[in-house]
Amino acid sequence: MVLIYTTCKDTGSAVKMGMEILNERLASAVNLWPMQSIRRTHDKEIVSELGAGIFIKTMEPRIADIEELVTKFHGTTMPYIGAIDIRRFNRDYREWMASVVKE
Repeated sequence: MVLIYTTCKDTGSAVKMGMEILNERLASAVNLWPMQSIRRTHDKEIVSELGAGIFIKTMEPRIADIEELVTKFHGTTMPYIGAIDIRRFNRDYREWMASVVKE
């Protein structure tokens, strides 16, 4: 299992992106939450804004597909998309996940 972390400009956009990820069977679940973000812009200016954080539960072979979809939905030229390998998780979830995420 891989947990992908990314952000979106707001929770509405995050929900739309999450629904598309699930409709395409690229992940088993998408968890999102509203958050305050402080970041540096491409012009090196520091900004503070509301947005949404997103965790996407998926399998290794789907990472590139999710990166492509996140880039399409994100609306910027360079979204952050990080993948975290999950070494161990419960067998029941793993078996269910294998049945819902396309190979």
